[in-house]
Amino acid sequence: MINYLTFQECTLQKLDKTFGLRQTRTHAVLQRWLSASADLTEMERFNLQALRELLIDHVDDWNEQELALHFIGPLFTFVNFSSDHFNAFAGRTLTGVVEGIKMSGKPDGMIASGKREPEIPYFCFQEYKKEKDAEGDPAAQALAAMLVAQELNTGQRPIYGCYVRGRNWFFMVLQGKQYCLSENYSATKEEIFDIFRILKVLKQNLIKMKSGGQVRTGSP
Repeated sequence: MINYLTFQECTLQKLDKTFGLRQTRTHAVLQRWLSASADLTEMERFNLQALRELLIDHVDDWNEQELALHFIGPLFTFVNFSSDHFNAFAGRTLTGVVEGIKMSGKPDGMIASGKREPEIPYFCFQEYKKEKDAEGDPAAQALAAMLVAQELNTGQRPIYGCYVRGRNWFFMVLQGKQYCLSENYSATKEEIFDIFRILKVLKQNLIKMKSGGQVRTGSP
């Protein structure tokens, strides 16, 4: 009988069997998130192109910390998730009880309420990994954090996530017992502008939610 799980030890199979989860090939919430529009300024495009060129030169050599420092951190800074209602946090402990099982870990990034410390996590959990010689299952570690976030949000809204493997970004959504993963978006290609747009849409959705607006969820 499992009564404690760390994010690091999780695999998708273990999470599926333990919590009765089901991965779907498509999900309406994920598709709306990925296809929604957000304007990019000329300055944002200039900065993204500079980051893209830096990534092309170094992605095969950076370790996990260097990837986060030189590329992922600046990208999230340009989106600017800092506000009176939510902020971006990194390396903070996230703990919760899911169906009687205590789960805990330190996701590399999360967007949560709170100014100095995260309170209620809303969306977007990342595990930054190199493409080669990476340890662990970043998709499962992200999903484990999302399960805890779902409990802390009392299961009333879909939970959004993302994991990164080198140049490749994968977006995720969890709603109830179902979850869905996107195809990869390569940050060394023109898809870097899609990655940034998707993160800006996430921010827009959070603002709508906190202001009492409706963020469509729908059925998978």
